[in-house]
Amino acid sequence: MARINDNYLKLSAGYLFPEIGRRVRSFQQAHPEARIIRLGIGDVVLPLPASICDAMSAAVDELRTEAGFRGYGPEQGYDFLRSAIAEHDFASRGVAVDVDEIFVSDGSKCDSGNVQELFACDARVAIPDPVYPVYLDTNVMAGRSGSAGGDGRYAGIVYLPCTAQSGFLPSPPRERVDLVYLCFPNNPTGAVARRDDLARWVAYAHEYDAVLLFDAAYEAFITESDIPHSIYELDGARDVALEFRSYSKTAGFTGTRCAYMVVPRAVTGVATDGSRVDLHRLWTRRHTTKFNGVSYPVQRAAAASYSPQGQIEVRANIDYYMRNAALIRQSLATLGLEVHGGINAPYVWVRTPEGLGSWEFFDALLTRAHVVGTPGAGFGSCGEGYFRLSAFGRRENVEEALERIRRAFG
Repeated sequence: MARINDNYLKLSAGYLFPEIGRRVRSFQQAHPEARIIRLGIGDVVLPLPASICDAMSAAVDELRTEAGFRGYGPEQGYDFLRSAIAEHDFASRGVAVDVDEIFVSDGSKCDSGNVQELFACDARVAIPDPVYPVYLDTNVMAGRSGSAGGDGRYAGIVYLPCTAQSGFLPSPPRERVDLVYLCFPNNPTGAVARRDDLARWVAYAHEYDAVLLFDAAYEAFITESDIPHSIYELDGARDVALEFRSYSKTAGFTGTRCAYMVVPRAVTGVATDGSRVDLHRLWTRRHTTKFNGVSYPVQRAAAASYSPQGQIEVRANIDYYMRNAALIRQSLATLGLEVHGGINAPYVWVRTPEGLGSWEFFDALLTRAHVVGTPGAGFGSCGEGYFRLSAFGRRENVEEALERIRRAFG
């Protein structure tokens, strides 16, 4: 008898974005004439920058030669990319990260979901609410929770409310937890943590011997100069934090797939016998066992994003999306809606109008304006009554979507 993992049965009926897709398909089938504009899922729309494509193409040309052909590469990533990461993403900001502490992967979604495998099944997990669903769902799958209650919250998970009153920032819990997920700039709210905010978390981790899992996938969208781009800019963070980074939104790699995780050697966990074990050793074993590495052309392309021309082109794409974010913020505020985010992140977090629930507003927006966004309730119970709009769209589509929203809800 092949028994299943019953923890999967605890999960809600469907992952957030497939459910959105199902509703959109149903509406489109019923209204084939409708031209739907999607500002929901955070997928990029601009082509890959030219210098990145040139590097990828040159790498493919290498592979067609006897001298340049490569088979399996190092699972942790090629040194040319890891060295570029250490120099440009960290050393340039006064942060020391060793090359061998960097693990190249095919996405931060995968890394943030897989990292929980390093920890015991009875580890206590703290997760912000609202939050990127992968953090929660993968821990439910692993058996670290009970069943979900009527409010959608799972027994055994420590939820960290993020509300407008707190600036959508989670506060350290008054109880001991083992793992804390943090995401800044935040998905979905667009909130950012300043130095003092992160310092409190680093102090908490030291006091309670916890590990911080810090998702910085959107750090390139930060516009304000006093906001840390890496948790390692905080004293003591290298002893307690792992950090996720991604090229998906930064360089347009949502389909190309490349990211990395930093696992400092100083971060440790405790074995059953009470001995300290460095997580770097465990992640190396896990990564090299279950992953064969990102392809050589993709890693060459990622490295090209750090070239002088690559930096210019990447920044131009980011600025394009952030101009969209500013337009969304301004337009929705003009309608009298309560708007957050969109300044240091490509997401705008808006209070739903007319007392509508998140999914009610989703359906109303789809049927009345033919525009798709993301219901805040899909990110957690504290997201109810809010809605996320993504700045990842063509300017002309963003402008048309906002005009439709104005006509439908103005």
